[in-house]
Amino acid sequence: MADYVKMWKDLGMDLESHDNLCQVLPTAVGDVFLTQENRPKAMEFWDLVISEVHGIRPAELIEEQKKGRKVFGTFCVFVPDEIIVALNGIVTGLCGGSQFWVPGGEAVLPKNTCPLIKASVGARLGRTCPFFRIADVYVGETTCDGKKKAYEILGEDVPMIIMDVPQMKRQKDIEKWKDEIADFAKKAEEITGNTLSVEKLKEAINIINEKRKAMKRVYDARKSLTLPISGRDTLLMTQISFFDDPVRCAEMCNKLADELEERIKNGVSVVKEGTKRILVTGTPLAVPNWKLHNIIETSGAAVVCEEMCTGTRYFENLVDGSADTLDGLFMALSERYMKNNCACFTPNPGRIEDIIRLAREYKADGVIDCSLKFCGLYDIEKKNVSEALKKEGIPVLSLETDYEDSDSGQLRTRIEAFVEMLNS
Repeated sequence: MADYVKMWKDLGMDLESHDNLCQVLPTAVGDVFLTQENRPKAMEFWDLVISEVHGIRPAELIEEQKKGRKVFGTFCVFVPDEIIVALNGIVTGLCGGSQFWVPGGEAVLPKNTCPLIKASVGARLGRTCPFFRIADVYVGETTCDGKKKAYEILGEDVPMIIMDVPQMKRQKDIEKWKDEIADFAKKAEEITGNTLSVEKLKEAINIINEKRKAMKRVYDARKSLTLPISGRDTLLMTQISFFDDPVRCAEMCNKLADELEERIKNGVSVVKEGTKRILVTGTPLAVPNWKLHNIIETSGAAVVCEEMCTGTRYFENLVDGSADTLDGLFMALSERYMKNNCACFTPNPGRIEDIIRLAREYKADGVIDCSLKFCGLYDIEKKNVSEALKKEGIPVLSLETDYEDSDSGQLRTRIEAFVEMLNS
């Protein structure tokens, strides 16, 4: 590993606490990923990135900042990356997926707050995540009450833009989101010092669309009964895509897809024939939250799809870049992003339709619907999801967890029983 200590020190990070985090991560990576057999060779790229996740990409971002580029830290798939890219800005994900950061969040947030929110706040306040230190501005959104109030805390010492996501999907809501995107573009112009043009926005739409297409190729390979990649490896690819340069991300995802398609032709599978196929849905799984996938795939099943923000929602649906005015392109962006079936919407039949559709497409034998503790949005939707899946004859297991390992035994018992039921 390269020596990034000076970089971390210059970022004002708590080096002692950060060392404790760095000591845990390599073991987790080894246990979850490197113990797997017959992995695609192209995964070496993501293995390298995750092994130096707080070094390689942060160093790149700092070098770009020296050239005058601005880094936008985002928390949600509703933030239109295309606007930032068109203005020569850089997008990096910020959500926290580690129990390590939760105590720092609990110092200023109620304990009955979603661990993803607590971890995100703790990562910033604890000064142990370089991405939170590097970002010139944070971009939040109103997808849940906990995040909305947490942004007030995060915005105390970092410039914060809040995008107001509509809570329904009527035509007037799509129009409202178009106006919100236009307002965001103006603010991003002020931050970057650049002016948005139709040409630059079209180019950025194409860049992000190509990234989406490349990720979809990897996911499409998982539809094969000859399963060429594990759910753990695909999740890692998806998680890193929130941080990576979009052009490089597309290139590496296409390279992986090439290998997966060749594996399918040659009958190379990462699981034995008859292994039960699981679709996972629920609260997003931010890096390094790999607990659920790891338990499922070491309990005799394989994860073949994720209907969540760290899954199909991130890359499904392309933006129509054919309009010749900024207003027309803003509307195209709004129409695409409003197709995300987040649990923040009411009513939200689209998510259930997506789960059923994806379960069929990916030939899932069962669905595991897992929400993070205190995530009321996804927890409340469990009832409707379960009833709809049972009506379709698709077995479903509803779970709740957090970032701690204390419930791993209980989760494994329930998941193994679910897999045994599928096998019977």
